[in-house]
Amino acid sequence: MRAHYFQHVPFEGLGSIEPWLQSAGYEITQTRYFESVAQPDPEAIDLLVVMGGPMSINDEAEFPWLVAEKQFIRAAIQLGKPILGICLGAQLIASAMGARVYGNPVKEIGWLPIHGRPVDDDAIFNFPPLLDAFHWHGETFDLPAGAIHLASSAGCVNQAFQLGASVIGLQFHLETTPQLAQNLVAHCRHELVPAPYIQTEAQILSPTPERYAAMNRVMGDILAFLARKPQVYANPRRT
Repeated sequence: MRAHYFQHVPFEGLGSIEPWLQSAGYEITQTRYFESVAQPDPEAIDLLVVMGGPMSINDEAEFPWLVAEKQFIRAAIQLGKPILGICLGAQLIASAMGARVYGNPVKEIGWLPIHGRPVDDDAIFNFPPLLDAFHWHGETFDLPAGAIHLASSAGCVNQAFQLGASVIGLQFHLETTPQLAQNLVAHCRHELVPAPYIQTEAQILSPTPERYAAMNRVMGDILAFLARKPQVYANPRRT
């Protein structure tokens, strides 16, 4: 089995996703767009993970590889490949499937709760009713046609969605480890300004190992869910 991931900046890596993939027996390959724009054949992968990044999905003039990345994501969705999008990755999935991505009324940075929306269907991933999750985003998205809304927060309505049985987009970062949190603070400290949903550097870096572990376990649950037999997504607005 082969898991491929798209990485947009050096300081936002796989985090807790990497040991899960290794323990599940996946070969891990990657496209690091800050180094190369080479993409694999979508037929040749078994799981795609699309990571976050500080750029906007609308910055195609500055980052022209965004166009090819969206095309790849759409092709992989139509092939029924399991896909996980995180923050920018979720926005790329939404955009690839025709939904709008735009500035959220507020930025969310730090440890903030999300609220799962329970669905009585084994084919839909169910988040806990309340989960303390790590956030670092200033944009949001409309749900793609046919998407199931999975979670929200006080500052952002569309926090998670699912397309078909094999595509999940997360606006938040369940993969975050202490090292990834430190990386984000080091590279994006200028965004830590006083605001209702922006925590201080001390607050961001203070959580205990148990807090990270609880969040990472939910990420493992999502990956296990996506590793099941995929199902091709049918967009009702497209053929």
